[in-house]
Amino acid sequence: MSDTFVIHVVDDDPAARDSLQFTLSTAGWETRTYESAAGLLERAEVLEAGVVITDVRMPGMNGLELVERLKRLHVTHPVIVLTGHADVAMAVDAMKAGVVDFLEKPFDDAALLNAVEAAKVRLAGAADRSKEGADIRARIANLTPREKDVFDAIAAGESNKSAAQILGISPRTVEIYRANVMEKLQARTLADLVRMALTAAA
Repeated sequence: MSDTFVIHVVDDDPAARDSLQFTLSTAGWETRTYESAAGLLERAEVLEAGVVITDVRMPGMNGLELVERLKRLHVTHPVIVLTGHADVAMAVDAMKAGVVDFLEKPFDDAALLNAVEAAKVRLAGAADRSKEGADIRARIANLTPREKDVFDAIAAGESNKSAAQILGISPRTVEIYRANVMEKLQARTLADLVRMALTAAA
């Protein structure tokens, strides 16, 4: 990989940090680790080009606050957020704030590496954003009204249970609609659905 492209890993858990660094380094990526958001921010002015991977829940400053601080400092690195199941709504807020992807724990190595590759492509501007938006809107137009309701609820950060309450249907029915939506939209993950909703609305 290029010497000028670095994966910046921010996590207060040493074991998680080491695991991420090992996975990324084994795949050939150059990495730099930080035990806190403050540690990364200290190097904001000299941060090597690349991608930032940060946990959501950290003492002091959480991942979402880090994203907001980087934006204020005009640091344009793509950010990938790592989130626990209970933090999905927070991760959705992070994507609205400019995060390019989030990975819900536990995730496998392939998901991590795919997210990094996608972030690098995004950084390079290889994707045609307007065409992507049109393609996604065309797929969304093929959803049934109820599928669109479920898509909107899930993309807004609602759990299957809360979406079911909002829509007046059972959680199991939401799961069925959600599976249909993911198939029709060609989404592999929840993060894909959220990204599609934001791209379609752009």
